[in-house]
Amino acid sequence: MRIIRKITVLGSGVMGAGIAAHFANAGYQVQMLDLTTKEDGKNRNSIAAQALAAAVKQKPAPFYHSDFIQRITIGNFDDDFPSIKDSDWIIEVIVEKLEIKKALFEKVDQYRNPDSIVSSNTSGIPIHSIAEGRTESFRKHFLGTHFFNPPRYLRLLEIIPTADTDPQLIRFMMDFGDRFLGKQTVLCKDTPAFIANRVGVYSMARIFQLTEQFDLPISTVDKLTGPAIGRPNTGTFRLADLVGHDTGVKVMQGIQQNCPDDEQAGAFNVPAYMNFLLDNKFLGNKTGQGFYKKGEGKDEKGGNIFLSLNLKTLQYEKDPRMDLPSLALSKQIDDVEKRIRAIYNSADIGGQLVKQHLIGLFSYVSNRIPEITESLSSIDDALKAGFAWSYGPFEYWDIIGVRQGVDDAKAAGLSISPWIEKMLADGHDTFYTNKNGRQLVYDITTADYVPLSGNENRINLTALKGKSPVYKNDEAVLHDIGDGVLCFEFKSKANVIGEGILRGINESIRIAEEESWKGLVIGNQAANFSVGANLMLIGMMAFQEEWDELDSAVNYFQQTSMRCRYSSVPVVAATQGYVFGGGCEISMHCDAVAASAESYIGLVEAGVGLIPGGGGTKEFAVRLADSFDIGDVQIPQLIERCKNIATASVGTSAYEAFDLGYLIKSRDEVVINASNNITEAKNKVLELSSGYVMPLKRKDILVLGRQGLASLYSFANEFRLAGYGSAHDIKIVQKLAWVLCGGDLTGAQLVTEQYLLDLEREAFLSLCGEQKTQERIQYMLEKNKPLRN
Repeated sequence: MRIIRKITVLGSGVMGAGIAAHFANAGYQVQMLDLTTKEDGKNRNSIAAQALAAAVKQKPAPFYHSDFIQRITIGNFDDDFPSIKDSDWIIEVIVEKLEIKKALFEKVDQYRNPDSIVSSNTSGIPIHSIAEGRTESFRKHFLGTHFFNPPRYLRLLEIIPTADTDPQLIRFMMDFGDRFLGKQTVLCKDTPAFIANRVGVYSMARIFQLTEQFDLPISTVDKLTGPAIGRPNTGTFRLADLVGHDTGVKVMQGIQQNCPDDEQAGAFNVPAYMNFLLDNKFLGNKTGQGFYKKGEGKDEKGGNIFLSLNLKTLQYEKDPRMDLPSLALSKQIDDVEKRIRAIYNSADIGGQLVKQHLIGLFSYVSNRIPEITESLSSIDDALKAGFAWSYGPFEYWDIIGVRQGVDDAKAAGLSISPWIEKMLADGHDTFYTNKNGRQLVYDITTADYVPLSGNENRINLTALKGKSPVYKNDEAVLHDIGDGVLCFEFKSKANVIGEGILRGINESIRIAEEESWKGLVIGNQAANFSVGANLMLIGMMAFQEEWDELDSAVNYFQQTSMRCRYSSVPVVAATQGYVFGGGCEISMHCDAVAASAESYIGLVEAGVGLIPGGGGTKEFAVRLADSFDIGDVQIPQLIERCKNIATASVGTSAYEAFDLGYLIKSRDEVVINASNNITEAKNKVLELSSGYVMPLKRKDILVLGRQGLASLYSFANEFRLAGYGSAHDIKIVQKLAWVLCGGDLTGAQLVTEQYLLDLEREAFLSLCGEQKTQERIQYMLEKNKPLRN
């Protein structure tokens, strides 16, 4: 059985260092080599050393945790090349020039272990051409492994074998990338630009053309092709700036030159304005100027002013802020799929641009099968994981309607592949369908639906849509996920926790207890687990001084958190993305958390002038008490816990959440692939369910009373004197201190959880009555960013 323990990365540029960092994130020993520095008096490893040092400072961080850098050693191509014989996988990440790559691989062939995997991270050079002239053993163990930048954050890993690659190795790498690197692995044919760049760059190039055709400002197009249709905030032109125009144009030209039979090759013509940017070395973010550049001064909100390129005049100007009905729709309709259909059918020029873009995309991907892949889901997976689209091309097509997409494409003179016509003629009117709790995809080889590859042992909540839920309300659904386990899924906007979700959690636990289920998972497969409690509702009650109602609402949240802790069945949270405020509090009260590595966990209530009021402050006091050992100096730990809440500290990975106290090492686990967190949470429920006994309510929580209060009040004063907080921030710290220390107790003593919850709720309500807190809440609701007042 093949096992990977050590990996060598050849090349330490931005991509090489990023890949090395992610291998370290996954727990592997990594060796990163680069060219030798031969100047007198200089470290011969200085190129790799400087690259690693730069990676440590990079934002967003390429490492899950700063300690993981210790898993990487550096070296150079002269002194350290023989040591690659000890590596199980050798990956090349050097300059995109065939002859240089081939020369390096000739050396690899000389020193490698005969059973080691060898791969190239090339984004466009044919994989088979890189392997030409190598030994049979090398070619058998060689393939393309194309990561996307930044490697930690973009989940796509394209696997590109050659005709000589061992089939067992292909299967191994598809599985290894998924389970051990947390990637969406996609099997590609060895065709120009593989899958994601072939389709993604076409999409970008087509929008370039349509922008000129409809004479729209680029800032408007970015709004139309961003979150409005389920894509990142960068839209199209900001994405081009991020990628770099030299890189983008190189890929466009490469596809056009190497794909002479591409029916839409004209889409890859480089526009005149792109040549203007290249000629002036306005390459995008890396040069500080591209389609956008930073202007002088500040806007009316105090933010930076950005100017955008007028594609006709080639001058930079302020955002013209066009008032289009299609843009208005993007703000009025919360449901993304309904919004996409509405914009697509909008008659204004914004709607026309989106429609022409999508039907061009439909035509393009239909004709890429079987050229670049046999599987339509591979194209969807590649675009979602590599370009961070919420929907792949065929999923967009299902949203619009396959027949309508075909008719609209043909009306525009675009070709649709015959296999689509056969699919419709056979009575299959969608690319995806759900059956018996499984998601199926249309397969052109069998002309029928088949199970999605790679999902056999993975829970997919989308596939359960066709099954009757165990329970549901307007904000949540309770699913049977098999083996006697339930999953409670949030369905509110941004998974905000309101009355419906709290009621649903209580009802789900009751059902699990009374109907003999083994346990409950609280999880969903949205981008974010939860952005927190319903701030709008809290603000309205505070503004209208409905204190009794607010007290009842906060108490209900607290008791719901405690219900997760004290039930007769295990309750496990599965988290990913934002796990803020109330979402964090719910997870902290579960028996365990299966946290995706990309879980950003934090109690952020201080940003709106509050303390955690759903049991989070109480839970920090409990965890603090549990961390004390006999003879410990307790005050520094108390200050650290208080500071984490007071500064609204958020772990930028699940591993950092352990340091901040949001996760517990003996209880919680990190899941590197976010697609597996609900599956792992279910496994944890099953593990705990055997002989599970409800915990006893705590009456033994040590709080420090006045001694702790004095120390935290002193910390608060120093906090303000150092310029870290306003007078209102200090008031928040004092309220936190009051709860964490158990109030005005003459000395350290043991208290109950309910005692701390009462203090927490009282402090929360008190802060809700403060004008400056109400100003912070209103500002957050209006501007979606914190106010420091």
